[in-house]
Amino acid sequence: MDSNTLWTIARGALNVVLVLLVAPLCQGILRKLTARIQSRQGPPVLQPYFDLLKLLGKEDIEAGEVPVVQRLVAFLSLASILTVGCLVPLGFASPLNAAGDVILLIYLLTLCSVCTLLAGLAAGSTYSLVGISREMMTMITLEPLLAAALIVGAVHANSLRLESVLAGSLYFGSGLPWSGIIMAVIILLAFQAFVQRIPFDISEAETELMEGPLMEYSGPKLALFKYTQMIKLIIYSAVFISLCVPWGGDAPYGLAFLMFWIKIFAVILLVTLVAATHARYRIDQAIRYFAAMLGTSFFALLLASYGH
Repeated sequence: MDSNTLWTIARGALNVVLVLLVAPLCQGILRKLTARIQSRQGPPVLQPYFDLLKLLGKEDIEAGEVPVVQRLVAFLSLASILTVGCLVPLGFASPLNAAGDVILLIYLLTLCSVCTLLAGLAAGSTYSLVGISREMMTMITLEPLLAAALIVGAVHANSLRLESVLAGSLYFGSGLPWSGIIMAVIILLAFQAFVQRIPFDISEAETELMEGPLMEYSGPKLALFKYTQMIKLIIYSAVFISLCVPWGGDAPYGLAFLMFWIKIFAVILLVTLVAATHARYRIDQAIRYFAAMLGTSFFALLLASYGH
């Protein structure tokens, strides 16, 4: 094994450790800010770390004959989102950008969502089945939006390589192309749904479905799903920043890293403000909302194919 391979592995491990350490902190900041906006004290910023440790320390109880899928999807979900963490820039160049392309990135992000569907389906609970039906309807209209944004970026960059697409490709290439502007707005409008926050946390809806697809999970498996959801906030923020606002990425190493995480926390602040000031959508309202954006994204794809 040569030194370049070892260095790539080390950088990938650094990305994984960074995401694992920072994700609960971002969740804690989000919860604290939400409480402040709503004139509440709120939990400590470090509370998500304690919650995860508590769940990981519990006994992994399984009732009766448990399908193999139910045992594995929690690990697969976390593994897929951590792999994405090695493919996208996190304040420095992605360590594995040469190991995959835009197609792989779309597959991995979709796989993470599919794991939630498999989890609810394997559980067999009524609440889980209702939750996965909502999740499936949302996925059908939501996942193509990110795929369309990445494809528009690939068209602008004239490449499927991640290092080209995740470098501001929605506005680079031909100045400020209309297709890039449209897709940037669409991703911003759908961002709450990508990270499963109010008003689009419809599949979980604690007051209706009591965690929906994850109702039958507890202990370590539930901790892995919760961890995955926390990490999603960072990963989708990183993808959005890399596609739309990568300014400062060519600055000196330390400054570029600092500017990137300032932008990450700015996105988290925006997510918090929206979640704290909006009521949850009904599933039919969400589907109409996503369908309208999906139609607009097809128009943006058409513009991009003609170089606009």
